[in-house]
Amino acid sequence: MICDRIKQLREQAGYSQAQLAKRLDVTRSSVNAWEMGLSMPTTQYVVTLAKLFHVSADYLLGLYRPVSNVSAPEERFFGSYTESLIPVIGTVKAGYGALAFEEDYGQEYARVKDPANYFYLVVRGDSMEPRIQDGDLALVHKQDTLENGDLGVLIYGDEGEGTLKRYIQRGNCVVLQPFNPAYHEMVIKGEDLNHLHIAGRVVETKAKW
Repeated sequence: MICDRIKQLREQAGYSQAQLAKRLDVTRSSVNAWEMGLSMPTTQYVVTLAKLFHVSADYLLGLYRPVSNVSAPEERFFGSYTESLIPVIGTVKAGYGALAFEEDYGQEYARVKDPANYFYLVVRGDSMEPRIQDGDLALVHKQDTLENGDLGVLIYGDEGEGTLKRYIQRGNCVVLQPFNPAYHEMVIKGEDLNHLHIAGRVVETKAKW
């Protein structure tokens, strides 16, 4: 239950109820009521608590249940795969000309072999609809190469602009292809290819924010 998780995370972080209340700008009695199960924090405070304790909102709400008796960071094992908390390190706009990496949005779970080599990005924009929606989470494997047809996170230009697109090789050109037919392809060729950097390959997306 969320009351137990708030108390557990607060104690692990070394906060008293009064200290946590001060961080959240609420009364100590409000924190006590949350931990006693007498009331529920609003969505705003669930998000704030998740960021403060570096967990997902799903974990706080009990929508994701790691197995018991697992030391932090909590993990679940599925053969050679480990379900671990993966950082959501920023946003990527599914359109041309947005920064790939921005703010810290907490953490989300993913089942991967090498969690240190993954990150989540929050998709912004509609150029990848209908397959990928604005606000979806994209799980990205860090790598600097892509195969033809891969969905990737790419940074183009001296300003470090980021985009999530399908990566297509056509002869000496690279095409960044949107799924939404309302958007045009971006064709990069010649010396401009020197300004195209691959941040990683998108291995899955899920609806989240």
